[in-house]
Amino acid sequence: MLSPLLQPVEFEDCPGWEDDNQLQALTAFRRSANRVLEKPYKSGSLGISFEALEPIFADSRETIVQTDIQARQFFEKWFRPARIMQDNSSSGFVTGFYEPEVIASPVRTDEFRIPFLKRPNDLIDIDDSNRPAGLDPYFAFARQTSAGLSEYYDRQAIESGALDGQGLEIAFVKSLVDAFFIHVQGAARLKMVDGSLRRITYAAKTGHRFTGIGKILLDRGEIAPENISMQSIRKWLAEHPEQAQSLMWNNQSYIFFREAAVDDESLGPIAAAKVPLMGGRSMAVDRLLHTFGTPFYIHAPQLTAFGGNSFSRLMIAQDTGSAIVGPARGDLFAGSGDAAGEIAGGIRHNADFYALVPRSLLGSM
Repeated sequence: MLSPLLQPVEFEDCPGWEDDNQLQALTAFRRSANRVLEKPYKSGSLGISFEALEPIFADSRETIVQTDIQARQFFEKWFRPARIMQDNSSSGFVTGFYEPEVIASPVRTDEFRIPFLKRPNDLIDIDDSNRPAGLDPYFAFARQTSAGLSEYYDRQAIESGALDGQGLEIAFVKSLVDAFFIHVQGAARLKMVDGSLRRITYAAKTGHRFTGIGKILLDRGEIAPENISMQSIRKWLAEHPEQAQSLMWNNQSYIFFREAAVDDESLGPIAAAKVPLMGGRSMAVDRLLHTFGTPFYIHAPQLTAFGGNSFSRLMIAQDTGSAIVGPARGDLFAGSGDAAGEIAGGIRHNADFYALVPRSLLGSM
């Protein structure tokens, strides 16, 4: 059953709908359509089920579309927009994320000292079938010990050497701050000192809750609310090196990585929906509520970082994140590299969310 939070409207009610580049969105949508031939997506609880999306995925694989008008006709044929309402308001919130690029070394040196670690052998997936009594239900991972399963080491313990000597290091970077923000983003391109390009992406995490250090700085009055951004946080860390590590240790969550191929340098990493992310078209959502592959039309009139015009764009749900919680909450993928980082770091905007609902779920509405 479709959630009452999804209130059907018409496409003409979506500001700027006809001005958007729908062909780009369809390209991203097709990547999900091809992925589900291998494994279906789990359905989110708001009622846009994978079963309803499945025939649309199939049609996108077979239909030849070459223009924005044809792409728009495809989406209008199969979907109807539904404005997401919560607490009697249509206002949602978007942030941005990107794939950083950083110079790295395959071995530890005096200059390159900060490691990215692969998943350790004693990190165990946890669910209701094996969760030990007393372990926080939030934890999806735990540590296997001789006495049983227990909470895994946190960021401070790992960065203080708890996993040293296990050969988990994938590569090393110069800056603890660079490494921290790569953990926040969950992926990175590594420009190796020998000139090669490698990619690391999320493999697992310790299970601890994510704590945003930006909020801590806001609460302390270190950065004014109107100035908070990734750039202003990095500036504060650079200006307070003696406090940087202790501040970052407030975020107990620690990410483990795996290496991934760089098949197409124009695309981002393969994310939670198991497709490569597309800058300006892929979005992270709350995966408990939404089904991967669902198109969302996002209208954020104050957001101008993507090319100078108000952001009114069709996005495809292809990732998730621990901080992305709620029906009208999205994290917009800005792309890879420093320029994308400049865009992503400044995105904190109110936005209206229109989920594209398969017409088969709406009956005669």
